[in-house]
Amino acid sequence: MVGSSNDFSPDSSGNQPKPDIWLCHQAGSAPGVAPDWLTFDERERLSGLSPARAAEFLTSRWLIRQALSRASAVQPGQCWPVQGRAIESASPPGWHLSLSHSNGLSACGTQYGSALGVDIEPSKRHPQWQKVVKRWFSPVEQEWLFQEDDPHAFLWAWTLKEAWLKATGRGIAGNLQTLEVRRNFELYGDQPDDYWQACAFYTEGFLCTLVFRQTESHQVGSWPAITLLEPPSEGYSLSAAESLDTHWEPMFQRRIRLKR
Repeated sequence: MVGSSNDFSPDSSGNQPKPDIWLCHQAGSAPGVAPDWLTFDERERLSGLSPARAAEFLTSRWLIRQALSRASAVQPGQCWPVQGRAIESASPPGWHLSLSHSNGLSACGTQYGSALGVDIEPSKRHPQWQKVVKRWFSPVEQEWLFQEDDPHAFLWAWTLKEAWLKATGRGIAGNLQTLEVRRNFELYGDQPDDYWQACAFYTEGFLCTLVFRQTESHQVGSWPAITLLEPPSEGYSLSAAESLDTHWEPMFQRRIRLKR
């Protein structure tokens, strides 16, 4: 099955909206003057970044506002994240956020009232993946990944772990094995409920993986809304961005069960 970003719009399953994923490509370099829509905290962080990192940071902060605006029907200028890590919205309140960026593409996941994590990687990125598996993966994961000897399978497993750690609010150090990816992508985590889900798809030459938590009423099977937005303008104007057509290829969707 192949989808288009124009085939989907945010909807609800039960009483809880399903997550959305918003994508955009980075536009050139950062302007010489910081946009006036940045918060004080964001301006402080921007001032300490290299030119390349500044453009990446601005793109992600611009995308947050566009994503919140589309998801909540509030103007982009009235949307901003909490200080520090952009894991929730400050205005409008109640939205959970997750950011990922790689090789000029940025992704922002949004979901109202419940946690989520998103990770993107170029679909051809898998240098020395065996060393990563030996050092950080569980014996069960090492066994089947080395038997498969497929760098794409490693990339799927790696992005699942990254998205899981973002969704559960933890860093990589000491936590990569809190989600175990078994053969055929059976997923087992350390969270005490059974409401966690994961899905992965290819788009724009990238693998995008989403982990999210929803209530018991949500049924596995519906995919998140996936929207590619036009890149920000040279001056990073906050006017509403138009949607662009993008095709995506779903890979898998799984429930994450409690590891025993």
